[in-house]
Amino acid sequence: MPVTRFAPSPTGFLHLGHGYSALFARQQAGQNGTMRLRVEDIDHNRCRPAFTEAMFEDLAWLGLEWPGPVRVQSEHFKDYGTQLDRLAARQLLYPCFCTRSQIAAAESDPLSAPHGRSPVYPGFCRNLDATERQDRIDAGAAHAWRIDIAAASRQTGPLTWTDLTRGQFDACPELLGDVVLSRKEFPASYHLAVTSDDALEGIEIVTRGEDLLEATHLHRLLQALLDLPVPVWNHHPLIRDESGERLAKRRNVPSLRDLRNQGTAPATLRARLGFSD
Repeated sequence: MPVTRFAPSPTGFLHLGHGYSALFARQQAGQNGTMRLRVEDIDHNRCRPAFTEAMFEDLAWLGLEWPGPVRVQSEHFKDYGTQLDRLAARQLLYPCFCTRSQIAAAESDPLSAPHGRSPVYPGFCRNLDATERQDRIDAGAAHAWRIDIAAASRQTGPLTWTDLTRGQFDACPELLGDVVLSRKEFPASYHLAVTSDDALEGIEIVTRGEDLLEATHLHRLLQALLDLPVPVWNHHPLIRDESGERLAKRRNVPSLRDLRNQGTAPATLRARLGFSD
């Protein structure tokens, strides 16, 4: 009886891509499994309670059910802080004092990243000595906490993970570089929170869009460092518009709420997305 999850961020109304992802998670759970719902609202600047309430309504209209209580990430920063402390105890975190403009300038260099991949953090603060780090923190310098991927990988050794559609992967967390796991305005990053929550909620099949496939390399590393159970993943294709662009809230695509108000029947929409009753 597998357990899956659908975990959107309430930064706007759900659209067709969200509908597909939720139905995909329900399908992967099977007739006797469970699909959990999670509210990933760490970004308090963009997330709104009204969108959370609308999400519950739209998913219920689509015919989906989930067990309670629903985990709301913004209510559990203490849990993520505990995980950060565990990583810090292994000397795997370092403070980064770089500004966004400094990082952006480095990323604009065509030699800053392998061809075809997003630029990664160039590591300006990785090798600062302990005294300088502490002096700058004591002086009130703004900073984020990054994970030292190379040091973390040395501690875990080689890792693998499995996607149900694509097969087995050798974990390559260096693809994302030394990512930020915590900063003042956001006490936990997506990567840390989602990895911790999937373990806490007993998620056995992590279903999400293929745009997050690369992030799974990092999540597998965090699982090994934090002694968390390892699920399997299934990264589904993204729903795209007529021009081939992925659906996104910022592109003003029709929301599930819009379709409801236009009189679309839930069964019609499920069929449109490829899920028969």
